[in-house]
Amino acid sequence: MRKPPLAKPPRKNTKSTIPKNSTKSASHENGKITIKPNKNPRTKSVLKSKKYYENFIKKSVRFLQKEAKKRGAENFVVGLSGGIDSAVVACLCKMATKKQMRKKQIINNPKSTKPQDDKTPKAVFTLALPSLSSSEKSLEHAKELATTLDLHLEILPLEDYQNAFLQSRTNSATKSDTQKKPLPLEIGNFCARIRMALLYDYSAQKKAIVIGTSNKSELMLGYGTIFGDLACAINPIGSLYKTEIFALAKILKIPDSIISKPPSAELYAGQSDEAELGFSYDKIDIVLEAICEKYGDFREVKNFQKIDIKTLCDKNPKGIAKMVKKRVTQNLFKRTLPKIFVP
Repeated sequence: MRKPPLAKPPRKNTKSTIPKNSTKSASHENGKITIKPNKNPRTKSVLKSKKYYENFIKKSVRFLQKEAKKRGAENFVVGLSGGIDSAVVACLCKMATKKQMRKKQIINNPKSTKPQDDKTPKAVFTLALPSLSSSEKSLEHAKELATTLDLHLEILPLEDYQNAFLQSRTNSATKSDTQKKPLPLEIGNFCARIRMALLYDYSAQKKAIVIGTSNKSELMLGYGTIFGDLACAINPIGSLYKTEIFALAKILKIPDSIISKPPSAELYAGQSDEAELGFSYDKIDIVLEAICEKYGDFREVKNFQKIDIKTLCDKNPKGIAKMVKKRVTQNLFKRTLPKIFVP
């Protein structure tokens, strides 16, 4: 008797469970940042494709050139902290200079005799402005970047300014004052404003334009000093979240020593951004992106005056949603121009 054919095993579903528009994630392993596709489709990220960031680099370079020409600036000035944001900005500025554009023209078309635009910025001047709370490593990283990119670097320590501020506050304190010494945050804000004053003074000497180094996460959270590090003439990275800055830095081949270290404003010894904020940037950025998707362009302050916390808590942990909402709404004043009375 003929045996019946064996039943075929159920066919396995070979289709990927990851949607086509799956995003990528940045992980911090062994002190290094790696960018890889999400294996878990539920894991969110603000990161886009590598192609997107390559196009962003081209567009930001054109933006720097266009804005410099518009303002009649011959050079760029960037404050180098030794961190990832200022490193990325300095690299973009370098790419926008006349010398680099001419090199690119020769590589792409060796026979080209087309002259460079005389109004293209000529050089990038970088200043390291360490305070008493700045680490030696940060200064080393600033020097390393300047060497890597072949940038002009000047070091202007803030020690004398800081000591004068501390002495002034001590002398002006009365017996009834419970707080005779300024808090670390007050000292940090003072140093941030002194840095910007020095950068603008230097830019006047060099016929240059001061370039901002604050990312979108910092701008939305108000994580910076008004008229300090938030001040600038133009900003090429203000539309990118902090998580995206890491991706951009990898493409621009910023030194690993800068990419892998924890972000810090160095307001005091051992301070780090993520410890102070209470959450990692990759988680914070997801909430910030959700806010922008619902309320529109973050530069339109009126859109962000009434953020619905319930909506944010539906898809994000309550703690981080509350923190982000509080910072975004409380620091709206840092993103507005001074109010002028018109009778």
